[in-house]
Amino acid sequence: MAKLYFHYSTMNAGKSTILLQASHNYVERGMQTLLVTAQLDSRAGPGRIASRIGISAPATSFTETTDMFELIKDQLESGPCACIFVDEAQFLTEAQVWQLARAVDDLRVPVMCYGLRTDFRGQLFPGSAALLALADEMREVRTICHCGKKATMVVRLGSDGRAAHDGAQVQIGGNETYVALCRRHWRAAMGEPLPAGD
Repeated sequence: MAKLYFHYSTMNAGKSTILLQASHNYVERGMQTLLVTAQLDSRAGPGRIASRIGISAPATSFTETTDMFELIKDQLESGPCACIFVDEAQFLTEAQVWQLARAVDDLRVPVMCYGLRTDFRGQLFPGSAALLALADEMREVRTICHCGKKATMVVRLGSDGRAAHDGAQVQIGGNETYVALCRRHWRAAMGEPLPAGD
């Protein structure tokens, strides 16, 4: 039975690595997959999904005007496709998440989305909010804070190396720009005093 999945985490948790491995598992068994990523993030080159550990694969790019249902329908009409993989899913619009849900329901193809849950201010991305509302299954991809606890938040570093408090929600960057932290250390990085001894 086809489902809409949302695999979410902070930055640098290995979402793209997991996506590429899952797609490889299908391909290794002779099944076709469709990889899709946000055109907005072209750090690995246009139309490419890449992991920090060095693996990558070509992908179809989407913009905020892409009709995801039609994209998937066209793929299925050109030949069998066992699964759709969407990287950088936080950049989907709410309408596009509904289009993916419709593809799952009406075209009966599983769609696996991978993305950030919240931005550097601790606020949901629109695509992530819609996926949290509509996904059939959600899975957290875990990573750790420097203290060893589970990281659930991310800070954006300014040019001075300190946590930014404002700015555009979207700013493409990697380890040089973002740091994953537990909520407690995110609060401290954002300037909230913590109890003595922390």
